[in-house]
Amino acid sequence: MTATDRSIELIQAAAQAAADKLAHDIIAYDVSDVLSITDAFLLASAPNDRQVKSIVDEIEERLLKDLGAKPVRREGDRDARWVLLDYVDIVVHVQHSEERVFYALERLWKDCPEISLPEDAVATRGKAEEHARALEARESLDGDLS
Repeated sequence: MTATDRSIELIQAAAQAAADKLAHDIIAYDVSDVLSITDAFLLASAPNDRQVKSIVDEIEERLLKDLGAKPVRREGDRDARWVLLDYVDIVVHVQHSEERVFYALERLWKDCPEISLPEDAVATRGKAEEHARALEARESLDGDLS
């Protein structure tokens, strides 16, 4: 079994919305062969809680406006460390960068086929690492100035 055309359409729209709000490391997996409850997962991350919320809101708004899709469940909104949007056909995970590293969902789903995403979403790969290096450099510079 493979992800349906509708699932792929939802994933690609959600990925573009996440990229538009500067999400990091956007990737999608076709999990339809190993899970019966959904076709695909989209993973994205952001360096702070406010940006996680912004990405989630944009995805939700874009999927509703463009594709008429509304999540059946939204979890993790209060803390905005890991927000899950369940659209039945797809599940979107937007995580704070620290949670993304800790839980490493990519390791769990690495054997599943990747779903091709829009160029803007693919271009986000490695952004979390770049952000972490820039933050370390800034903290190091701040320490030198003290």
